Amino acid sequence: MEAMLNDAISTINGYLWSYFIIFILIGAGLFFTMTTNFVQIRMIKEMIRLVINGAGSSTEKNHVSSFQAFCVSTASRVGVGNIAGIAIAVVLGGPGAIFWMWVIALIGAATGFIESTLAQIYKEPVAKGGFYGGPAYYIRYGLNNKALSVLFAILISITYGWIYNSVQANTLAASLQVFNFDVSYTGAVVAILLGIIIFGGISRVAKASEIIVPIMAVLYIATALFVVIMNITQFPHVIYTIISSAFEPVAAGGGLLGATVMNGIKRGLFSNEAGEGSVPNAAATAAVNHPVEQGLVQAFGVFLDTFIICTASAFIVLMVGD
Repeated sequence: MEAMLNDAISTINGYLWSYFIIFILIGAGLFFTMTTNFVQIRMIKEMIRLVINGAGSSTEKNHVSSFQAFCVSTASRVGVGNIAGIAIAVVLGGPGAIFWMWVIALIGAATGFIESTLAQIYKEPVAKGGFYGGPAYYIRYGLNNKALSVLFAILISITYGWIYNSVQANTLAASLQVFNFDVSYTGAVVAILLGIIIFGGISRVAKASEIIVPIMAVLYIATALFVVIMNITQFPHVIYTIISSAFEPVAAGGGLLGATVMNGIKRGLFSNEAGEGSVPNAAATAAVNHPVEQGLVQAFGVFLDTFIICTASAFIVLMVGD
């Protein structure tokens, strides 16, 4: 029974990722890129300015700042897909998969801008202060489709409340087993720490993320820089390999060019989450002067995730692997 269920899930997952989700998300990204006149490129300086200016800004009552919402969404984006996922992409599609991850991030940033801007437009205030919203709200009030909004709310609650969190917790527990940590103790400690944060509401989640995420990002990027500096003679070769492998008819390991492209796209979409509908829930909580501001901040989050965090992972894998 278990084998049959696993086979069924794998078949459905393969079909959705290979023939449905990828083309919808890429199509949406291209559409938004064209209709916004390449907002993700034109407004890159403004994105950086908003993120920098938002860091350390104070809020009133239970309001969440733009930077805090950015940190919450970054905490959602950055995880197993940015580390182990990069290694999988390189193994299955070769170094060229990294190039296609960059391409999909460039396209996906426009989607990230639109979905987070919409989340701000259709957000609703909370009586005790703050806001809530997300795709369920702009589907309900923007598209005037209550049934679809309810379906989305149910599916995303299952996905992030159960599946995605299980993946992250399992990876953490498996990693700590190297140091002979019992998985039950690891799970208990993680559950307690998360419970303390989560049950404090979005305000406490935002404050915790505002502290943890920058530290996490700086430490990981510093580690990658250390690896690059220690192997600096390989750096030009790594860049050349990524670019050249992206267009080779036969990828590393005998895979075809299609495998390189598809693995890069799949890992890119899974990593930056543009279009998945998760990030707008965090974006809606921010108190900003204009909806577009948070849209730009979250578009920058796509760049941070792929061009910085994922690229750092790629350099580590390719340099150490050599």
